[in-house]
Amino acid sequence: MATTQRHQPAAEIGVIGGSGFYSFLDDVEEIRLDTPYGPPSDPLAVGTLHGRRVAFVPRHGRDHRFPPHAIPYRANLWALRSLGVRQVLAPSAVGSLRAEYGPGTLIVPDQLVDRTSGRAQTYYDSGAAVHVSFSDPYCPEGRRAAVRAASGASWPTVDGGTLVVIEGPRFSTRAESRWFAGQGWSLVGMTGHPEAVLARELALCYTPLCLVTDLDAGIETGEGVTMQEVLRVFGENIGQLRSLVGEIVGALPEARPCPCPDVLDGIKLPLELP
Repeated sequence: MATTQRHQPAAEIGVIGGSGFYSFLDDVEEIRLDTPYGPPSDPLAVGTLHGRRVAFVPRHGRDHRFPPHAIPYRANLWALRSLGVRQVLAPSAVGSLRAEYGPGTLIVPDQLVDRTSGRAQTYYDSGAAVHVSFSDPYCPEGRRAAVRAASGASWPTVDGGTLVVIEGPRFSTRAESRWFAGQGWSLVGMTGHPEAVLARELALCYTPLCLVTDLDAGIETGEGVTMQEVLRVFGENIGQLRSLVGEIVGALPEARPCPCPDVLDGIKLPLELP
């Protein structure tokens, strides 16, 4: 893998995921860069996949050194955009809040609830008040391509659902889990926010791909969620998930017919976007 310090548009699609995705790109070049929000989690790997130029950033760092609440989310999204990325796929491991969505189920949610605290979740925290539309937090075209690709791969897939994002790094108590389920929410994770809203503030298309690794504490009996179980199920599915991401990359439209590119129209921004 070559390493470069160059800072130039190099990719059109970004993937934010785990270290298991390093091997899914061809002709990989490693790009080190900095941002106004510090360096991203690690150097970005840029290569080719299904004829498209793709940039990959490991969400937690290669050595998994960043816990969910300490991930440099702003730097990661800014770095992707600075390389030319305009569409982002975000695979992640999640817990299920519904018994029928067992481990191995893939869910492409359409809604998000933020239960984090203290995370920097905007680029526009000074200079001017900027309010972006976030009623529908995910790209409709990206979601459509993801569901279609997963169905074509015969992967049991749920189209829609609500992801509640907790602060972490601890898992939920049984009482919290039951409360989340009682609200009608489908999934619980630790990394989907502020990624989605930061992508929206940069006028990027953002599509989550949620792999269920466990039933959450209020749904499961026994000892509840363990890190060992999460890693085991994720490891069993990483190859299939990696292949699916490739199929979705190939299916994403080159032109963006969705509302995402236009969310900042008419807004006077207090900073210049890359």
